[in-house]
Amino acid sequence: MAELSHRAFRELLEDFGGCDCYFSEMISAGALLAGGPFEKWYIDAGPKPEKVVFQLVGADIEQISGASAVLDTLECAGIDINMGCSAPLIRKTGAGAAWMASIDRAGELISRVRPAVKRRLSVKLRIGFQDDFEYLVRFCRRLEAEGTDIITLHPRLVTEKFKRLARWEYVGRLKQELKIPVAGNGDIADAAQIVQRAAGPCDAVMVGRAAVRHPWIFAEARGIEAADSGSTKTRPIPNIEETGVRFLELLAQYQPPEFHFSRAIRFFGFFCDNLKWGNYLKTQINREKTLSGIEQVWRKYFRDGSE
Repeated sequence: MAELSHRAFRELLEDFGGCDCYFSEMISAGALLAGGPFEKWYIDAGPKPEKVVFQLVGADIEQISGASAVLDTLECAGIDINMGCSAPLIRKTGAGAAWMASIDRAGELISRVRPAVKRRLSVKLRIGFQDDFEYLVRFCRRLEAEGTDIITLHPRLVTEKFKRLARWEYVGRLKQELKIPVAGNGDIADAAQIVQRAAGPCDAVMVGRAAVRHPWIFAEARGIEAADSGSTKTRPIPNIEETGVRFLELLAQYQPPEFHFSRAIRFFGFFCDNLKWGNYLKTQINREKTLSGIEQVWRKYFRDGSE
């Protein structure tokens, strides 16, 4: 969710009622401690700091421990250590999923971070480099023993892309092996799947790109749950055009100009999937360089009757 799970996007989700917990973009431990020029934007926990978990990425134990201590002084719900990012550029530095190569080193990291964090401490990870459930259990039990409060499992191998379906059965199996809560993540496409997975053998469901495509997805899930319980609560009927414009307004308000283009392109790369000629519109948007230009292209699509 790099370039996606920032404050502007959280504000948009809150327009539709929000969700229980938000994870920030990946925050570089080294950049945070060095006082990077853009770090203040990454650690902006608005609009609901009490629901935001700061996600840390790094390869150095000292840096991650120090950055955790800094973030723990801010208003937030907790700190999350990223041991699941499989992007080659991240792994090559020893960060993200690279931590899963050594149980002892990952355990040492948590043992150093735990005293620095008074709030909830979580870890997001994958199955591992190989399809070895016993290794995954030993890895997670070590994290649990060192003080991790919750684990989120994205049940794919480190080297697997999204074409390979997530092995959700691993989430349930891992939950049976641990005393701490286990959340699941992967292949959630719509609100019905949120409700379905939440009713299964896991403690929580993490939603990623589907929430970008459908910022109202959590409201829809609540509507499904209400209907299942006999309530007459209606599901939201989103206005696609105005939701896109609203996002651009929030982006201008809560992100620096240097971030505007990349964040807009990332958002509309998913949000345009709601439209019949979405791929064409993505191409038009990608040619623009300013938020005002993107808005003009967006408005023109609806004005020309493309939907």
